Amino acid sequence: MKEPELGLGSRLLIGGIAGFVGTMAMTGAMRRLHARLPAGERYPLTPREIIDSAAEQQGIELANEVAKDATLAGHFLYGAACGAALGAINPNMGRASGALAGVGVWLASYMGWIPAAGILKPAPEHPPRRNALMIGVHLVWGASTAAAMRELVAVRTMIDDDRARGPAGLDDWDDLPSDRSLGDHPPVLLLGSLGGKGGPVVGPHLSSGGQSSPITKSGVTIQT
Repeated sequence: MKEPELGLGSRLLIGGIAGFVGTMAMTGAMRRLHARLPAGERYPLTPREIIDSAAEQQGIELANEVAKDATLAGHFLYGAACGAALGAINPNMGRASGALAGVGVWLASYMGWIPAAGILKPAPEHPPRRNALMIGVHLVWGASTAAAMRELVAVRTMIDDDRARGPAGLDDWDDLPSDRSLGDHPPVLLLGSLGGKGGPVVGPHLSSGGQSSPITKSGVTIQT
């Protein structure tokens, strides 16, 4: 049976979580690649530059520790927001499509709204190695976000499947008797299989002719 299409709210949630996860992978790559830049280009990367520039525009003087926290918060929130946008479009995209989407986020940000808002200079005016670093880590973000979205979609489907099957392979949880429906009959542990599927099954003990006598212990009846 075809899976029902995910609603917009579910796609946004999945994309937001995945974007946050992708930002963690991206940030790890940023830290390692930043350490390999020449000494003259090893000044703070653009997430910190954005916070410093935006604060200066608003006439706000941020203490260094506050600026660090604001950079982390803004960086991960932006990654989650961009992930939510990708999830709204397609939460099942492959790694290659995700990587291309990551480059699209870089273009829209560092060639688009960030210089348009006067926060930073356009990317071509930054050192080529730093641009290469940022493009590379956006590839990492996009591929990681796409992989995380697909995993979350699969997990969501698994949760739904487990709810539908119920315990011991039953087709529906509603097939199990409620406590009230048992009446005076204690629950039975049937040792063997049900419909060809292995494993013990819990159900009400209903006496019928020709069946072996049940064994009751500690309030539980065992029927072989």
